Amino acid sequence: MKFEYKPSGVCSQHYEFDIDGDTIRSLVVQGGCQGNLRGISRIVVGMKVDDVIKAFEGVDCHERGTSCPDQISRALKAYKLSH
Repeated sequence: MKFEYKPSGVCSQHYEFDIDGDTIRSLVVQGGCQGNLRGISRIVVGMKVDDVIKAFEGVDCHERGTSCPDQISRALKAYKLSH
């Protein structure tokens, strides 16, 4: 299932997930630090939604109170609430 999310407070601008049940099949990120985000996108493939939330939740970038990984966790929480 495709799920899209618009992050806030970070450089990345758009996340598009493909999630099968509770497993992430792909993540495409637009904007942000492309090398880092491509790496993160590869790491999360095959992972369970709850495991990614647990790993990424609360990660801070430059004292913004959030980060791209934290926004990914927020996106996945929104996904869970919508399904």
